[in-house]
Amino acid sequence: MGNRLSKIYTRTGDDGSTGLGDGSRTGKDSLRVSAYGTVDELNSTIGMLLAIEGVTDAVREALIQVQHDLFDLGGELCIPGMAMVHDSDVDRLENTLDQFNEGLPPLKEFILPGGGMAAACGHLARTVCRRAEREVVALGREETLRAQPQHYLNRLSDLLFVISRVLARSSGHGEVLWQHQRRHKGPATE
Repeated sequence: MGNRLSKIYTRTGDDGSTGLGDGSRTGKDSLRVSAYGTVDELNSTIGMLLAIEGVTDAVREALIQVQHDLFDLGGELCIPGMAMVHDSDVDRLENTLDQFNEGLPPLKEFILPGGGMAAACGHLARTVCRRAEREVVALGREETLRAQPQHYLNRLSDLLFVISRVLARSSGHGEVLWQHQRRHKGPATE
């Protein structure tokens, strides 16, 4: 285990730079810092979801594992050349996704974010996950990255969508379907 922080502020970042896990320094606005910062934001958003009453035990167990994975993923992004997320982690997400999706009815319409507080937080986590994925893709265009972080985030956003559906249904709020037929047909007016 690395050094533990005994003092929270160091003043070394006052110039707009930050230290990476390998000891090098980079700008706080670099693609790498944006990527692992958004993974941290995603982890916090999942923590917010877990703090809501009504999250089922199965969802809670899956998301706590995801939080550990995201901490590893952030570490991998913070330490260039490090490998902490593996194909087996992606496979586990796929298996978990399949288990949660098994009991859901097939989708016939798009779903709007909502369906109760827990489901809405799940949708928020999904959108943060998609942003993290975009930032990892952008980083991968500039620097060499392994494929597993991008694969993990792609599957995780799918899992968060399915978990949001599960939570909307289990809360009794139900899913909020997009009503594409709600608009009047005819010429647009301004």
